[in-house]
Amino acid sequence: MLNMRLVNDEVGYATDPIPRIDRSDIQAMVDRAVASPRGRMRVCTHRSPDDCLHEMLIVHTKDTYVRPHKHEGKSESFHVIEGLMDVVVFDASGGVTDVLELGDYRSGRTFYYRMREPLFHTLLIRSDVVIFHEITDGPFRPSDTVFASWEPPPHDEAARNLFLTNLTQQLLRLKNDA
Repeated sequence: MLNMRLVNDEVGYATDPIPRIDRSDIQAMVDRAVASPRGRMRVCTHRSPDDCLHEMLIVHTKDTYVRPHKHEGKSESFHVIEGLMDVVVFDASGGVTDVLELGDYRSGRTFYYRMREPLFHTLLIRSDVVIFHEITDGPFRPSDTVFASWEPPPHDEAARNLFLTNLTQQLLRLKNDA
């Protein structure tokens, strides 16, 4: 059983000298994500936001909204453990430049990626839940995350839903044209 210090309803830090995460821990994370208003839960296995390497196990539910953003001076990698998601990459004006269709190893999809450049991106969760391992550079400073100027305001649910509907339609057109 994982011992952790909860920072809030969505974030915990593993406190054991050697963090171990098993199926029951993942199920507890899924339960917390489902109960969370934003549909997410993260367990950090690094000790603090100041660490230079950040490793996290993350659960997102299908309704999780990840604002389009980029990370200045950082890279990130994802390894999908369970579920399906699309990582949508944008240019500076909001045009879609790439879609990474990710899934766990058994899905036959790409299950790992590393983004080395500060590119705008968002996640679209394609299964009821997705569980993934993320590694990124620390320290965590909110100012290192740049939100896209063209994305809907975070608390405007109608604008967010319209953005997601338009994005989904755009991705379907791109897929049909391929």
